[in-house]
Amino acid sequence: MKIGIIGTGAIGSILARKFSSAGHQVKVTNTRDMATLRDIAADLGAEAARLEDVVKEVEVIIFSIPFNAYKDLPKNLLQDVPQEVIIMDTSNYYPFRDGELSGLEGKTESEYISETLGRPVIKVFNNIMEYTLKHKGKAAGEDGRIAISVAGDNDAHKKIAAELVDQTGFNTVDGGSLAESWRQEPGTPAYCTELNVAELNQALAAAEKGKAPAVWDAIMDKIQHFKTFPSNEELVNINRSAAAGNLK
Repeated sequence: MKIGIIGTGAIGSILARKFSSAGHQVKVTNTRDMATLRDIAADLGAEAARLEDVVKEVEVIIFSIPFNAYKDLPKNLLQDVPQEVIIMDTSNYYPFRDGELSGLEGKTESEYISETLGRPVIKVFNNIMEYTLKHKGKAAGEDGRIAISVAGDNDAHKKIAAELVDQTGFNTVDGGSLAESWRQEPGTPAYCTELNVAELNQALAAAEKGKAPAVWDAIMDKIQHFKTFPSNEELVNINRSAAAGNLK
């Protein structure tokens, strides 16, 4: 497939490398100068492209940028992109980083992004940590394969997103509609807890509307008490304990 990735941070760069290795034709862009971007792209096995070009002649566009950066994107960025092109969103809203955002209140994070972009989106790769995505993928059918939730309103687009997730080494579960995507946002049982398919389905079902922000605050408070930044396993345990209401 032809894939355009906007953002080469923690998640975007891993996806670019994995999809390039899987044989996809990948273009990437970021906010760096073109010379620096070319070096980054070459290391990832991808092609460097300007923002206005990364969305052209592709079948999938993956947005992997900080949540508060969406509002600064050109309003006409996707106006000439065909409707059949799949738009994927990997981001999460972190209040401590992103601040207050007008228009977010009362919406799921990806509903806000969909409105900001003016296009339907598929929310995916948001409930997995960088270390997990980079190091814990397994071959299809292998025991202990971690699952990722895929939410959105277009079943055909969700199916292709799931196929791409599979190629990165992870199973998927259907996270429901975009309106239900709050079930995989930060502070929920499904968020960065490294669950298999059955466990992730249970976690999505167990999520309680409106509870996640307080849980996320508790997680951030716990992390701040570490003398050094927690390891991946420590972060997984913190997230699991918080989601279960057992964070101490």
